[in-house]
Amino acid sequence: MTAAQPTGDGGLDDRVPFLARLEREDRSALLGLGSPLPFSTRATLIRQHEPSSHILLILHGWTKVTASAANGYEALLALRGPGDIVGESAALTGRPRSATVTALEPVEAVAVELRQFTGFLARSPAVSFALLGLTSDRTRAADQRRLEFASMTVRERFAALLLDLARTHGRRTDEGIELAVPLSKQELAGSVGASREMVQRLLKELRDREVVATGRRELVIRRPDVLRMIARAGQEGTAR
Repeated sequence: MTAAQPTGDGGLDDRVPFLARLEREDRSALLGLGSPLPFSTRATLIRQHEPSSHILLILHGWTKVTASAANGYEALLALRGPGDIVGESAALTGRPRSATVTALEPVEAVAVELRQFTGFLARSPAVSFALLGLTSDRTRAADQRRLEFASMTVRERFAALLLDLARTHGRRTDEGIELAVPLSKQELAGSVGASREMVQRLLKELRDREVVATGRRELVIRRPDVLRMIARAGQEGTAR
């Protein structure tokens, strides 16, 4: 069970999955509290606004975490994969789910009932600290991303997003760096706060320049150096 490996295109990747933070004995004990559940592609694992009853520990496959606003706009908040925990925020606060988690491919996950999970945390200080560290890292990463995006144009944000996806979810091929998770134009748009039409225009521009190649839910980055030039303009603006 390993997280996606970076492709070496630069940047820091402090994203360590929850299960990888645990000692082997704690990991086995936690997984033993539930049973593996299969989810098909595009199946909903967790639904926004529903009451919390369990957490999920992902064993195989990738998911997307999205949240919908009152006007119907859907934002892509994160991608979660092997070793990750989802649903823990609502489980710990007792509040309704704040986001929807959807399978991007066949997923296998272990569901642990809420009381069992919180009881396990009470008996396992090391696991509790690991969860606290994960929450802190996720918050820090989200804050850093908001800071970087604040002074960027949509074009610059989109270039930065593609570079980040290539680094954390890319696999090298003869054609370039292929994104290993299938994301639609709407999902890409939701990650940079843009419209689907804007993302379509940006992708056409990048295709015309042979920076990327696209297919149905497929995207290959051929010229990451060009994306770095585009993104760097916005990042330098933030630094100033």
